[in-house]
Amino acid sequence: MAADTNTEYDFDLFTIGAGSGGVRASRVSAAHGARVAIAEEHRVGGTCVIRGCVPKKMLVYGAHFAEDLEDCQKFGWEIGEKKFDWKVLRDNVLADVDRLEGAYTDTLENHDVTIFHERAEITGEHEITLASGKTVTAKYILIATGAHPRMPECQGADHAISSNEAFHLDELPKKIIIAGGGYIANEFAGIFNEFGCDVHIVNRGDRLLRQYDEAVRDRLLQISTMKGIKFRFNTTFEYIKPCDEGGYFVKMSDCDEEKADLVMFATGRVPNTKGLGLDKAGVEVGDNGEIKVDRFSKTNVDHIYAVGDVTDRVQLTPVAIREGQAFADTVFGKGDPVAVDHSCIPSAVFSHPPIASVGMTEGEAKNKLGSVKVYLSDFRPMKNVLAGRNERSLFKMICDGENGRIVGIHMIAPEAPEMMQAAAIAVKAGLTKEDFDATTAIHPTMAEELVLMR
Repeated sequence: MAADTNTEYDFDLFTIGAGSGGVRASRVSAAHGARVAIAEEHRVGGTCVIRGCVPKKMLVYGAHFAEDLEDCQKFGWEIGEKKFDWKVLRDNVLADVDRLEGAYTDTLENHDVTIFHERAEITGEHEITLASGKTVTAKYILIATGAHPRMPECQGADHAISSNEAFHLDELPKKIIIAGGGYIANEFAGIFNEFGCDVHIVNRGDRLLRQYDEAVRDRLLQISTMKGIKFRFNTTFEYIKPCDEGGYFVKMSDCDEEKADLVMFATGRVPNTKGLGLDKAGVEVGDNGEIKVDRFSKTNVDHIYAVGDVTDRVQLTPVAIREGQAFADTVFGKGDPVAVDHSCIPSAVFSHPPIASVGMTEGEAKNKLGSVKVYLSDFRPMKNVLAGRNERSLFKMICDGENGRIVGIHMIAPEAPEMMQAAAIAVKAGLTKEDFDATTAIHPTMAEELVLMR
């Protein structure tokens, strides 16, 4: 299935979109000897690097200091008056985003990938037209244009921001209403709350984080409420109106009009497929606008492929990177075709405290396997005990009742994502509860609970 480079075309590969998936695919394809070009209409690095995971995690780190500076007193540290300057954090984060954009650009250039800093559209069978009017041809076309925040339709919706704009605020809102119940809503709720904002989460459904295990998401709701975040379920926005003295009047279906300084929508992400010429090219798309692909990321058109969020398979950066790598190895490598296994993918929610998960939830396991065994560890981390912080962590392990194979692990605890990465390897490898029991604990740690659960 490996392809030979071909001088019939200007390039062997033309990638549209320089996010995590597109950059990996382009770099590896070039390393395999392909002549590669990539087009990006915004900034090299895509959602994750420019306006997603990376800057958000930096804000999460900044938010953690709010509690650390309070807790440190019980550990003997005396500090003076605390003062938080949002603009300092914001500008330092944006400066590091600039650095990373440069690093991603250097990586492409070092592999002799031609970069077009402009929009690209498929205008012929192997033809791409750039915004400048320049036309190029390529043997293969890869679409890696990612996704954008979904903005619900309600009167005055244009007055709300999305997660994209949250990184560029001139000042923090005194009160913010966040629409959504997924990971982006909960992460930004935690960030803004730690920075001293009055945070309200509004969700049209009746639960948070639907894809996560019930025990873990219930614990997050309990802890978040204790931290001062307000939640409203089963409600929708009717309108958002600007207020003369600043801020907005907001009306929701279940209550009277109220005032907020900022409204943020975090209600999912929509694949970026408009204006790419897909209909002209005959590329099949789904109901959500996602590009339909097979297990090798190929569309219904033989020479057109797609990876990452634009396919709406699993909208996670590491998945896009693996898909980009697999595409390059399949199309331009010398070995056998490579398909990404989308099962048993670990994930995290960088809430306060964070959640990490891999495999099936308890409900999913019962539906699929019938017989399951569930092990729990509900404990107060040592640091919280000394700090006098009444916040408990929860670990949950789900095993196949027939053979003890671990089919799911779910945690909510400080540093849960850091612990989950190694645990996810064990679940993916099909290890059993006995394998965990036979492993000596590292004491005293939170991670030891993984091998001590009874």
